[in-house]
Parts: sequence; C-alpha cells; structure tokens
Amino acid sequence: MNDVTRPRILVVGAGFAGVECVRRLERKLAPAEADVTLVTPFAYQLYLPLLPQVASGVLTPQSIAVSLRRSKKYRTRIIPGGAIGVDLKAKVCVIRTITDQIVNEPYDYIVLAPGSITRTFDIPGLTEHAFGMKTLAEAAYIRDHVISQLDLADASDDPAERAARLQFVVVGAGYAGTETAACLQKLTHAAVKRYPRIDPALIKWHLIDIAPKLMPELGDKLGRSAQEILKRRGIEVSLGVSIEKAGPEEVTFTDGRVVPTRTLIWTAGVAASPLIATLGAETVRGRLVVTPEMNLPGHDGVFALGDSAAVPDLAKGQEDAICPPTAQHAMRQGPQVADNIIASLRNHPMTPYRHKDLGLVVDLGGTDAVSKPLGIELHGLPAQFAARGYHWWALRTNVAKVRVATNWTLNALAGDDFVRTGFQARKPARLKDFEYTDAYLSAEQVREQVEGAGRKQL
Repeated sequence: MNDVTRPRILVVGAGFAGVECVRRLERKLAPAEADVTLVTPFAYQLYLPLLPQVASGVLTPQSIAVSLRRSKKYRTRIIPGGAIGVDLKAKVCVIRTITDQIVNEPYDYIVLAPGSITRTFDIPGLTEHAFGMKTLAEAAYIRDHVISQLDLADASDDPAERAARLQFVVVGAGYAGTETAACLQKLTHAAVKRYPRIDPALIKWHLIDIAPKLMPELGDKLGRSAQEILKRRGIEVSLGVSIEKAGPEEVTFTDGRVVPTRTLIWTAGVAASPLIATLGAETVRGRLVVTPEMNLPGHDGVFALGDSAAVPDLAKGQEDAICPPTAQHAMRQGPQVADNIIASLRNHPMTPYRHKDLGLVVDLGGTDAVSKPLGIELHGLPAQFAARGYHWWALRTNVAKVRVATNWTLNALAGDDFVRTGFQARKPARLKDFEYTDAYLSAEQVREQVEGAGRKQL
C-alpha cells in the first residue's frame, strides 16, 4: 500500500485513553496498514491521580509526566496543539497549533479522547480567584502558592492578614479534593515547624462539598473513616455546603460563613471537553453518546472514549449505566478502541467494552489511606500499600516507576522540603488561566473553517 491509500487514523488527546490507544495501534498494525497521528498540546502523558502528591512536593512533576518522544521506536506523528472542532461530515479535525495557526487535519478514522475540564458554576469570582487541580502546571503552582502564604504570613505584622493567609479552602470532597486537602495540610503542618513566628493553631484547612457524604463511592464505613482521619488532622469538613461568592481576600459559604483566605482550590468535579459540543451529536450530561464498541452511532470510523464519552457500563448489568470518568476505565478503553479500529480495517467484527471495576484507592498522605480494592475495605498501612501499589503498577513506563518509587522513598526517609520555585514571582494565575476553554469553535465556525479551506484549494 502506498502513502496515498493508507488509512489515516487521528487520535485526539494524550491522556490515559488516547495514549493507550496509540500504543496498541503501533504494536498491532503494520506500518503499511495505516498512518497514525496524535494531537496534543503537550507531548507527555500525565498520571492525573498523583497530582495532589506533586502539589504537596512528595513527587516531582517530571515523575508523573511520561514523555511521548522518549522512545525512538514509536512511529506516531505528533501534532503539538489542541483540537478545537470536528466536522464529522467532511471528516476533518480543526486544530490550533502551539504557534497559534489554525489547520485542518483530514482523517479516515478519528479517536476522540480529549478528556475533561474542571466543572465550574456561575459563582461570582470563582474563575478569577480559585485555583484548579487538573494540570501539571496547576499542581506545581499551588505548591508554590501555599508555601508563599507561610512566608508572607511570617513576614506580616498584621494579625488579620496573617490569619487570612493561613486559612485554606478546598471545594469538592471527591477523590481529588480530599487527597489535595489531606496532602497539602500535611505539608503545611510539617512546614510551620520551621516558622517560629507562626502559631500552628492559626493554620486552618476547610474541605467543603454540596454533597451529603464524603466520597460516597467508598461506602459509609470508609467514608466515615476518611472523614475521621481528616478531622483528627484538624481539617474542617463541611458537607451540604458550597461557596456563594469568591473574592481576592475572602470566600463566602452558602451557609453564610465568611472565611478570610487567599487560597481557594476548586476540585468540584469535571465536565467533558468543549470539543464534544462542536460535533453537534447526542450527549448525556455533556458526554458523547456511543455504542458499547465506543463507536459514534451513524458515523463509521468515529470513536469516543474516556471522560468525554458516555460509554455503556455493561459489567453493571443496568440498562442506563455508563462508565465513570476514571483512569481505570480510560486505560482499558484505549486498547479496546484500537482493537476495534484494527477489526474495522480488516473487516472483522468489533468487540464491546466490558470491565468490572477493580475498586477505589485514596491516599491521604503519610501512613493514612482508605482503600476498597476488589470490594475489600482497608485502612491505614494496608490501605496505603494498596493505594500506592496500584498507582505504581498503573504507571506506563519503568522509568516513571523508578522515579515515583525513588520520590516516595526519599520523602519517607528525609521528610518534606519547602522550596518555592518562583512561579509566584511574576503575576498570579488562577483557574481561568490554565484550561483555555474559550479557544474552541462553535459548530458553525467549524463548518466555515473547513469550507473556507476547501474553497482556497479550488
């Protein structure tokens, strides 16, 4: 087969789903069978579940970011940029490159794995004053910010300012929020011992969520256990509460409390990538409706998976059940989509996705953890062993595994460090500055872009 006739497979997104799909395609497809292209703003795969440990300094940022260019054997072409629209009829993906050019990339097969963005609500001041916890840059930035609040509180002679800088608010008591609050509280608890002018009693962490339970997926018993661990550490957990408005120096809760603070971390869930809205296809709670084979109904060669797709969860045996947006499912959906594309290329039947959930693990820092692997409830060191063991196993490369294991060992032996890298030196960056949600096109703009490019070619 020559270059002209080779099918073009375009994979959008370098998260768990996208990268696992690409790697399976590379292993199982002969070079002459298809051309594979990956669109991603960053040429690395990020292991998202360990972001709280980057924010707390237990892990270095490089240890959970696996370079996609490290191995010379991979043949996938990488386009550095972000997909901002898809024209399903013309089979064209519109991409904004990192040089800010708009290009049209044609495809024969497309795998939509753009992931998710932080879910926000119309709360005054939220995007202007809150930090997110969705990207590597945000995790590193939050670490700098938290340590800088200790430095600034230590330098201040104003008791009110000092107290405000030592109060921290985390919104969202799911896995990300709970682990973030737990890991960062541990960091500040260790760091304050190096600040003799600061009264440790002034450091207060608030974890709030509008939901009635902490991490309800864990079950009542483990949820209560996690809440007791947080309470023992001095973290105030408020359930059935959210924020009414956010300002530069205070946050107002929906129960009327006003908390003076310079740190608001927002982890209240995720939403499908805005790319999905450009397709004009059916969605469920913003996620693209797909078949059990992860194919878009009525569109041959279009597959979607991961956080942006409502993949039926056949293992649950419930008609309307869809897979939760977790790394566990995305890591398995990627290879399955690759297999289905290969089956389609070779005129074989496709296979529906089915995976029974392996359980949940929550690392609260130090020796504290709660886990539920395969339905077995664990606390303390056994839970910590299960949590870190699972994360270590899930890391894709041996280099990443060595880096993470080394970081964990060094932290256990030498303790935390409190170095600021200088991200705070220039200008503050909040939630609105990291996710570029205004970069996407509307469905009409996508059509205009594709048709305009077509007219130029004529």
